[in-house]
Amino acid sequence: MSIHPFEAKDLFDAIVLRSDMIVLDVRNEKDFARFHVEGPRPFELLNISYYDFMENEELSTSKVPKNHPIRIVCAKEGSAKYVGEILDKHGFADVRYLTGGIKTWGNLLVPKQVAAHNDYTLYQFIRPGKASCSYGLQHGKELMLFDPSRNINFYLDFAKKLGCIITKTFETHLQADYIAGSRDVAKQTGAQFYANDGDFKDSKNNYIPVQDGDSYHFSSGGPAVQVMFTPGHTPGSTSFLIDNRYFLSGDTVFINSVGRPDLGGQAEKWSAMLFQTIQKIKELNLELLVLPAHFIDWGEANEKLFFALPLSEVLSRNKDIYNLSDVDKFADFIKANMRPQPEEYATIRLVNANLQQESDDKQEELDLGKNECAASAYAAKQQGAPAS
Repeated sequence: MSIHPFEAKDLFDAIVLRSDMIVLDVRNEKDFARFHVEGPRPFELLNISYYDFMENEELSTSKVPKNHPIRIVCAKEGSAKYVGEILDKHGFADVRYLTGGIKTWGNLLVPKQVAAHNDYTLYQFIRPGKASCSYGLQHGKELMLFDPSRNINFYLDFAKKLGCIITKTFETHLQADYIAGSRDVAKQTGAQFYANDGDFKDSKNNYIPVQDGDSYHFSSGGPAVQVMFTPGHTPGSTSFLIDNRYFLSGDTVFINSVGRPDLGGQAEKWSAMLFQTIQKIKELNLELLVLPAHFIDWGEANEKLFFALPLSEVLSRNKDIYNLSDVDKFADFIKANMRPQPEEYATIRLVNANLQQESDDKQEELDLGKNECAASAYAAKQQGAPAS
């Protein structure tokens, strides 16, 4: 017997297929609590640290059920290989370790086709480790991106497979929870980088400001992409209407809950902005398909395992928020349903504004971990709501 490596995509696919595998995370309890593997189907997840195996091999091994495939996760790879060799020695038959460690799970992007029309195709790129979504809009040999992550090689490879070039990349807002990729995409491809002055005017990014109501197009034909300012999560939060059918809502509208307005330390002011934005959103076409930039958990996914819901259903399942008619009551409600923001968010904002430089290793560290961009205590109450 011997142990073998496996990739993050292999792990995701095994979860989707409802494998009887056990995921064994051998990082310490604190790192495990901050961020660990989650997926669209139930699976058994154990946290027994590498140090436990070093100190008491027999006891630690006895805690791992036999007769199941074992998939081991650690910080960088080496500890998972070490534990895998121990399990192999103790007669475990199918043991594999995650290549590159937990960061490869954190960077994984899973493409899903949201819609295919005669002249364009819309993709959602799900990042399971961040509970976030970016988007790609293809027409002919051109591809537009929305909120790409720092794993830009994925987008470059995806465009190449489609036979496309990336021509435009849009940011819905100045991200606080992950390192954004638009700046690097533009640098590598020559694509135009678009963002809202409300968030980016003090940055050192080379971007083109968008204006409320602007429309963007492909070089010939294809759907229109219309800009809609939706401030509140941040002053420059922006949504995009594609072909008057799809509402890329950024961090403003989620399937469960709305974007939290406190990440800049001005909760009162930004709550008032968000309240006004919500009034605008309630006037939109209720048949629009909401495509958010984040999800709270996989219970929000549809049967095809991507995240989309008609606006009418979003308003209905979040009626406790959308039915509030007083701005002060709205602000109180939102503030009462927020968890503390992670300490690293302030640094991430500076990096995304190009005002602070960090090494690749440091960016990797900042980038790991599930997002906290929603009024998430409220969202937790919504988890039992049925997904479409």
